[in-house]
Amino acid sequence: MIVPFVLAQAAAAALPAVAPPQSAVTAFPAAFFAATNPSTALDMINRVPGFTLDTGASVRGFEGAGGNVLIDGQRPASKSDSVDEVLLRIAAGQVERIDIIRGGAPGIDMQGKAVLANVIRKAGAGVRGLVAASTAIVKDDGRVAPSVRLEASGGSGDRTWEASLRSGRGIDDGSGPGPEVKTDALGQPLAIAQVRSAGAGVQTTAAGSFEIPLLGGRFRANGRYFQNNYDFDETDTFSLPALAVSTDHIGDDEADTEIGGRFSRDLGRRFNVEFVGLRTTKAETFADTFIASPGGRVDFTLDRYSTETIARGVLKFRQSERLSWEAGAETAYNDLDSRTRLSRDGAPIVLPSANVQVRETRWEAFGKAVWRPTDALTLEAALRQEGSALTSQGDVRLSKSLAFTKPRLAASWSPSPAWQVRLSLEREIGQLNFDDFVAKSSLSTSTVTAGNPNLNPEQAWVSEAAIERRFWGSGSVVVSVRHSSLTDAIDRAPISPGSTFDSPANIGQGVKTEYAVELTAPLDRMGLAGAQLKGFVRRRVSQVTDPTTGRAREISGLRPLSWEAHYSQGLPRWQASWGVDVFGAWRQTYYRADVIEVQNLKTYVVPYFEWKPRPDLQLRIEVQNATERGFRNTRTVYDGPRSLDRVALVDDRDIQFGRIFYIRVRKTFGA
Repeated sequence: MIVPFVLAQAAAAALPAVAPPQSAVTAFPAAFFAATNPSTALDMINRVPGFTLDTGASVRGFEGAGGNVLIDGQRPASKSDSVDEVLLRIAAGQVERIDIIRGGAPGIDMQGKAVLANVIRKAGAGVRGLVAASTAIVKDDGRVAPSVRLEASGGSGDRTWEASLRSGRGIDDGSGPGPEVKTDALGQPLAIAQVRSAGAGVQTTAAGSFEIPLLGGRFRANGRYFQNNYDFDETDTFSLPALAVSTDHIGDDEADTEIGGRFSRDLGRRFNVEFVGLRTTKAETFADTFIASPGGRVDFTLDRYSTETIARGVLKFRQSERLSWEAGAETAYNDLDSRTRLSRDGAPIVLPSANVQVRETRWEAFGKAVWRPTDALTLEAALRQEGSALTSQGDVRLSKSLAFTKPRLAASWSPSPAWQVRLSLEREIGQLNFDDFVAKSSLSTSTVTAGNPNLNPEQAWVSEAAIERRFWGSGSVVVSVRHSSLTDAIDRAPISPGSTFDSPANIGQGVKTEYAVELTAPLDRMGLAGAQLKGFVRRRVSQVTDPTTGRAREISGLRPLSWEAHYSQGLPRWQASWGVDVFGAWRQTYYRADVIEVQNLKTYVVPYFEWKPRPDLQLRIEVQNATERGFRNTRTVYDGPRSLDRVALVDDRDIQFGRIFYIRVRKTFGA
């Protein structure tokens, strides 16, 4: 963590290329990105110093689902349409500037984020269209995955509209060939097999929106349809024991819809009111069939249908240029109907919490204030009160009500244009994941887990401190520490003492600390004109008490270390750019009643080249997974609960996946 500070100090005397901020807002005009020849707003966002895109959380309700990007000062009025997809639909030529808000600013709802990006579009950009076609080719087996993307947008005066259609085949690069070895507690082989697996899906997305003046304000309506049909096949051919073969087929079909609207209006010079309404649906059928020869057949089927309806209203008051207030409320109704079936050779197997119907009504009221007493200091305070009523029918019958108070305090201090310190303290309440309420399976690893609707949300007091140093005009280094003290931590626990059947459960208290360094370094001074190095490193330390063994361990599924590095360079002379994206290796461990599962994904490297022979035509070539990284899954299976410390076998699968060659042609029309 010392190197970025040394780099920043060495550049302390450099003149900035971006005007020093007079408050918490730093503006990056379109000219700042011109040297890299960006095509979309997403290309521009990815080059902003000190900013890492957050596409939002998959939670119920509207308040906690937003990412860290605003479009013309407002959050996209959609939950299912991710922020990166919205940015992909905004051409670089439509962007006037990108404002980065660090630590808060009057009139800006930070949504609990330390840093926000506000993409400001040009007025009257005119009608625009886009046609893009791409294909990916898997080197190992020659599979081809084509896709097409169509977009159009335009308007007249103060009326605008957008429409998009995207369809294509995607390759699951977590599957592939590789060895599987099972050994006993002494390391002696029990089974040796060669795994051959392949997964792919066809996705189709259609989205549209329009915005018009209404009742003295603005009304925007949006709709989205998403369909995904995924198939996975695996064959394991054993050399020990001889002549043994197993097959596994998974089919996962999903169809989602969303329709929503937002109305906003200024009430005089200081007041603004906003209303948001959304309704989403999700229908899914998951089927897993496992056949072992010699052996038998196991079938698992999950059918689920869920809906969410949201209504939200906010009143904003801009008392002065330095002080703003906000108050509002939100309500959401969620329901889930889920049916699960498990059988062996046609004979049904009883599965806990197999069939459940869950209904949840949530509400939240909140008040916020942002005050900038000086140009160097910004203070934010917020208080939220939430409540929910949850009922469950079917295999698990329960009814309960929950209520939580969530305060937040945040401060940012900029002693000079080059330095900023950010501090925050808040109480976070996690949302119950409906996926935890229903049973799941992975028959290829003989894993079936129960559901548990009787969960409480995970709660945490979260404190965070960050210091940012800007250098070389467009360079930035951010060092941060985030600490969470957890209550009602959610992990997996036996459904009863001594059982090897487990389910999601509240397992008590815990702690989690994340240390992070983010670096953006322009490399012009090193002789690499138009080049930028951007990346981050995050180290996570956690501890909970294992409900099976009673001993301390890390939180399941939390990656102790993750990192990324992105090198990009614009080549204006050739109307081109090139770069390399590196996604670092990671490890995550899951602790179940009778299994410890360790997953390791190796480093993923993607070199790319983009060429614009004309402003309206772009060609992109990528080599995905250039290093042919693999995915290793090691399961230590115990004879009974892990508390007995009797290892039955170790199952090690090292799946390898080769390179994917990707090419895309994009043609734009209009302004």
